[in-house]
Amino acid sequence: MATKKVLSAKSAWIYALGIFGVQLFIGYINTYQSQFYTSMFGANLMAVAVIILVAKAISSLADPFIGNLIDRSNFKMGKMRPFIFMSAFPLAFLTTLMFIVFEFKSQTGMYIYITVTTLLWNIAMSFADIPSQGMLALLSPNAEERNSAAGIANFLKSVSLTVPSVAVPVICVLTKSENGAINAKEYLIAAIAFGIIGLALYLLIPFFVKETVPKTENIMSLKEMVKELKQNRMLMLLFLSFMLGFGRNMAMGIGVQAGAVLLKDGVTLPLLGFMAGENLVWLIGLTSGLSAVISILLIPIINKKWGEKKTFIIFAIYGGIVCVIATILYVPGLPIFRTLGAILAYQVFVGFSFGPHGYLPMVMVSDIVDYREWQTGKRTEGIQFAVLSLSIKISNALSVAVGIFIVGAAGYNAEKVAKGLVTITSTMQNWIFLAYILIPGICMLLSIIPILRYKIDAKVKEKMYADLAKARQAD
Repeated sequence: MATKKVLSAKSAWIYALGIFGVQLFIGYINTYQSQFYTSMFGANLMAVAVIILVAKAISSLADPFIGNLIDRSNFKMGKMRPFIFMSAFPLAFLTTLMFIVFEFKSQTGMYIYITVTTLLWNIAMSFADIPSQGMLALLSPNAEERNSAAGIANFLKSVSLTVPSVAVPVICVLTKSENGAINAKEYLIAAIAFGIIGLALYLLIPFFVKETVPKTENIMSLKEMVKELKQNRMLMLLFLSFMLGFGRNMAMGIGVQAGAVLLKDGVTLPLLGFMAGENLVWLIGLTSGLSAVISILLIPIINKKWGEKKTFIIFAIYGGIVCVIATILYVPGLPIFRTLGAILAYQVFVGFSFGPHGYLPMVMVSDIVDYREWQTGKRTEGIQFAVLSLSIKISNALSVAVGIFIVGAAGYNAEKVAKGLVTITSTMQNWIFLAYILIPGICMLLSIIPILRYKIDAKVKEKMYADLAKARQAD
């Protein structure tokens, strides 16, 4: 195993800040896209769910091709850095575009616009997500240094994903928005702010972070690429884990609606006064986010002791149990278990289970890249991180679509609720609680099944890295 220090703390933090930047775009879209379409355009929430699912499914087909394109590339700037640079501007532009209010002459035109822009954004996101995550495998040949960088990146990534749910309500306060609601102006101000900040941070990676792992030429045909994916058993196990655990992040996609429904009567907070509606997403989101940050800081330490497989399984079991208990307490309807304090308590315990979600897959794929190089002599970061991106995209598509579909089926409609045309009932609250808490917990438990057969443990890594170090020295 390589012992010479390659990756500096400065470079690791710059890489993590770049990940923070790209996740700002993703966090804003995932949190507010459906709410924007229903409240600003009057779109049907269930129709939006179908559009998001279809757009993500179609765009996900491009992921393996993007990965193969990266592996075929021959830029002087490196393997991942050119694609990070080229993807930054389209992603920032499309994120801003999607939060501009237009007047449509027909509903058909509106839905076509929503579909096309959603599809383009997801393709742009793949061009950014695959190389930015793939860059991790090239930061250092030393697994411990990569794991350290992944830990910092995962911490900032999790913080970044919660920033929109906190920042948008603050923007509403600063602009003194009508009734405290998120209007067209607030959506656009947030989009521009996230676009500028996200772009600036994301571009730190190509300009200030180096690729230190030797580049190998791996030009693969489509047939060879499919064969590689079929033969890469460890990667397929991770892919299956994402599919079975698709709903783990469902809370993010319906956080705005959950805040408005679960806390339907609003809350009076010290210093802030009375708050209600969609802007309460920051309260429940920040509560789970704080406990998630604690687990994120602990995960690299725990993982170093237990290893990826054991850490994954234990945290998934914990998350599943906590979510089931929270549901058993909330759904029967006893007032004491449906108060603000109770809901925030559920969030604290559930949030702690989220720590491994971003960290472990990045570390595992980085190890799988080395594992396949050890097995075959070929190094294909592009393809393998494309599969990770594909896994994340499909699972997120199902998560967001199913979550939004349940919210719509429960009868929630942002525009009608604001006008007093729809009443938030106890039954509606129960259904949204199931989508917000129970389904993520069940999916955590299901995600364990493929990981039980994951084989890259400490013993395998020790021999693998020793052999790779000798092979690289020989070259």
